[in-house]
Amino acid sequence: MSGQVTVRGLQERAARALPAEHVEDADGWWLRHAPSCAWWVGTVLPHGDTEPGELARRVDRAEEFYAARDAAARFQISPGACPDGLDAVLAERGYRRKSPVSLQVAPSEQVARRAPAGAPRVRLDDRPTRAWFEVWQAVEEHGGDSRSAWDLLGRVRGACAYASAMIGDDVVAVGRAVTDTGWAGVFGMATLPEARGRGAGRAVLAALATWAVARDAGRMYLQVECDNTPALRLYDGMGFREVCGYHYRTAE
Repeated sequence: MSGQVTVRGLQERAARALPAEHVEDADGWWLRHAPSCAWWVGTVLPHGDTEPGELARRVDRAEEFYAARDAAARFQISPGACPDGLDAVLAERGYRRKSPVSLQVAPSEQVARRAPAGAPRVRLDDRPTRAWFEVWQAVEEHGGDSRSAWDLLGRVRGACAYASAMIGDDVVAVGRAVTDTGWAGVFGMATLPEARGRGAGRAVLAALATWAVARDAGRMYLQVECDNTPALRLYDGMGFREVCGYHYRTAE
């Protein structure tokens, strides 16, 4: 399931599921600006083929875009989706490599079948509840303010499911899925410390997968930081497999 079309398509689906406040299409490169959101929402997607002699000009244009907004330029470098040589050009300009990430996929039906026995029940909503949002914010370090995070969720145009694993009346784990042309992207997975090891995360994933199947999204994808060992173990156990690793280059 690797290859240019798949990797590029998945990354662009993810960008639509994490929509920046402002997006400019610069000859196929997505220049994204998202003030006050998590930094990765505002990175460049430098997709498509580019002649080697054009790379410096294209990078210049991206840098001008961010400089005009008093923001640092950051590039998402995904094998099979970015022009050859871009990573080296950015390194020569002093951009630092950071945040290695694994892009993973799984059949939705397979994930749905792996719902754990005895796990907390899961509630699905088509919009984020306050309790869902508070668990997500409590667990994840987003680098932004809560108003901007609410605004980001409000910009999503695909069909969404917000899953909340419940113990009694309390939300203890969350996740969300967004459908887009036959795929369901998984985002916002978070489990409170006191609920870990009780199958809450697996129950959330299985519920999102069941929802995806019902909406003709037969495949799922997600992105996970390579140093997040518990999450990697969770996704492996639910049947996700890596398509590729990718990283970022930042001017900071």
